[in-house]
Amino acid sequence: MRIVYSDKHARHDPQSFIVRGVKQRSAEQPERATRLLQAAKEAGHEISGPAAFGLAPVQAVHTADYIDFLQTAAREWARLANAAPEVVPNVHPARYPATYPKALAGRAGWHQVDLACPIGPGTWEAALAPSEVATTAADMVLAGERQAYALCRPPGHHAYADMAGGFCFLNNTAIAAQRLRGKHGRVAVLDVDVHHGNGTQGIFYERSDVLTVSIHADPANYYPYFWGHAHETGEGAGKGFNLNLPQPLGSPDAPWLAAGDQALARIRDFAPTALVVALGLDASESDPLQGLKVTGAGFHAMARKIASLGLPTALVQEGGYLSDDLGRNLVQFLAGFEDGRK
Repeated sequence: MRIVYSDKHARHDPQSFIVRGVKQRSAEQPERATRLLQAAKEAGHEISGPAAFGLAPVQAVHTADYIDFLQTAAREWARLANAAPEVVPNVHPARYPATYPKALAGRAGWHQVDLACPIGPGTWEAALAPSEVATTAADMVLAGERQAYALCRPPGHHAYADMAGGFCFLNNTAIAAQRLRGKHGRVAVLDVDVHHGNGTQGIFYERSDVLTVSIHADPANYYPYFWGHAHETGEGAGKGFNLNLPQPLGSPDAPWLAAGDQALARIRDFAPTALVVALGLDASESDPLQGLKVTGAGFHAMARKIASLGLPTALVQEGGYLSDDLGRNLVQFLAGFEDGRK
């Protein structure tokens, strides 16, 4: 399988993360991507770098105020007296109704929905790079590849049009889907990350041309908590074009794969001509975040099911944190996808 990767992701190495009030290093570390890359190389996959696109693919998904904030926040923050090395908000608005502020502290609270997405000096470059990785993979699919894998880091599916959250800054999955929409009238997004793809849902929630489907740990008791519930089905023109399939915490392969069957049935009914898979590997039984208990065989089986759709597919890396199984699970998924194409 053709794999797109950029080492610029390493310019974002977040140090600040709050868990139950305790500050610790983020689980979203550069080593995630290097482990995945090494596993893919050892499995014989073809690795290439992304093309340069500038801001156009990002602007197709994200707001101008948000893009400007991501580009300038770290520099402005560094000029503040007694500022920490990373931009971390201390105030968040009740968003609607609310007025967009001028002060950096206010803009940080507006655009950073939680404390999992600190912005450092290299964050903007590191976040822009995977947007180009995802766009390049989408363009490979548009050019006739049956599938391409975007090895993206930082991840993206928690990022809204104007908000970072959950380790995510630019929504690489949404950027790939929007890119595919340039040629395909209907595009489906299937998110198999252990966390609900709330940003992707939000971006397409009022649209009927992009179906969003997410299989994830039940947000009643798991991040992102406020989004990802089964009753969220879309609004306006998008009513009925969002499907959430929350799973009880600790669910093993069987119910997860059964949810996959439900997801694929809805996708077939939608009849898209292209697919984006938000490939989170953090549903693994060995992932440190411990939301679900999916095995390597489970990832292989899910990939075979998805590949059976026969759609041109961009696979976009989302979560999956440091464990001995991280690279093996990627290889299992990619092998399952290729097996399903035979």
